[in-house]
Amino acid sequence: MSAQVELLAEVLCQQGALPNKARIDALHVAAAAVAGVDYLLTWNCTHIANAETLPRIEAVCRAQGFEPPRISTPMELLGVHRH
Repeated sequence: MSAQVELLAEVLCQQGALPNKARIDALHVAAAAVAGVDYLLTWNCTHIANAETLPRIEAVCRAQGFEPPRISTPMELLGVHRH
């Protein structure tokens, strides 16, 4: 794992984009941002793919010089909605 990924994950937690208990999730997001991934698909709606954390994740990534990936669930990406 690169130092950039570890640093970005730490900043994501320190600045409250993700809770400290979600360090693995922060590493997941950080790895995608550092690698320049366009999309990050996840079923983790608790810490990653939810309306409260997404703006904070995006802001922290950009403030650290990385463009955040578009984060969504696979179903959202496919345009499938539950009714």
